[in-house]
Amino acid sequence: MRRDVVLIIGFLGAFVALTAALAAGTWLIDLDLAVRAWSEQRRPPAADITARWFNLLGQGSPLLGLSLLAAAWLTWRTNSLRPLLHVLAAAVLVVPTVLLIKYVTERGAPSSPLPPEQVVALMGPLPAGEYAAGYPSGHVVNTVVWYGVLLLLLTGLLRAYGRGEPPFAVRVVIRVAPVVIVIVASTYLSFHWLTDGLAGLALGLAIDRALHLIRRHALGWQP
Repeated sequence: MRRDVVLIIGFLGAFVALTAALAAGTWLIDLDLAVRAWSEQRRPPAADITARWFNLLGQGSPLLGLSLLAAAWLTWRTNSLRPLLHVLAAAVLVVPTVLLIKYVTERGAPSSPLPPEQVVALMGPLPAGEYAAGYPSGHVVNTVVWYGVLLLLLTGLLRAYGRGEPPFAVRVVIRVAPVVIVIVASTYLSFHWLTDGLAGLALGLAIDRALHLIRRHALGWQP
């Protein structure tokens, strides 16, 4: 438990430090602008289409739907509501948290027609109706949290049917590949600034560890 608490504090500390640095207008703003300029100049049609498909890996609604289906299946197989409660806990931790932070920080998107220097700032003055929900990247938070939930449910289903658990290499790919792909794709497409993705990573990891605590100490569930 102590290790999880330390990790939660560490990841939240990284998120707060990153947010404070962006609000203060440090070199991270220059990094975001440089990455955006590089991406805008190197986006042929084929790469654009490919990146858009990859970015779908972070869509929250399909991931939540898949998690609910897998949890319902595992609940039926094991006669325990704990898998469904775990998915509901994940949704409660992810959705309100991300939406609230987006509302407070009011950051524009790098794809905005406005000058990039105007929309890159946190809590900057944006015109009425301008997109202002870029920070942090919800897609990245989704990939960190929901692929972890899906891996947990998959492990539970395999064990319930006497199939052991996914190999270590498979577990690493499920946890790491979607996160890296979505950060790269959303930044490359100018859907998000690079630091939006890094903030989503830190916040997602904090939520992931919080869910681990809830599962073990509140739900008492070990699939």
